[in-house]
Amino acid sequence: VQLQASGGGLVQAGGSLRLPCAASASAFSIYNMGWYRQAPGKQRELVATISSAGSTNYADSVKGRFAISRDNARSRVYLQMSSLKPEDTGVYYCRADRTTRLGIQLDYWGQGTQVTVSS
Repeated sequence: VQLQASGGGLVQAGGSLRLPCAASASAFSIYNMGWYRQAPGKQRELVATISSAGSTNYADSVKGRFAISRDNARSRVYLQMSSLKPEDTGVYYCRADRTTRLGIQLDYWGQGTQVTVSS
């Protein structure tokens, strides 16, 4: 599976951005998808996930401001970010994962897209 994240850029605090991630997976719908971010000098952290069934989960720091969604027909996952804060700055990564019938965990990451929020 190859993942291509895009849509990053420089935005002022309070602004919005939409990050799409395109997947090459032939069976995209069976993958759980997620967005993670890494700020300079910090560890990568979970931002939001959406399961193959459509259940969503968010980091407390982005609840009410970010929304994750998926389009299985186009093999894409999106992260809509609103009311952006300078602390949202970082490289945003797209992830796909699933567990096979044999119990093997498959895990794929995209290359990341930079989001910079100015104060």
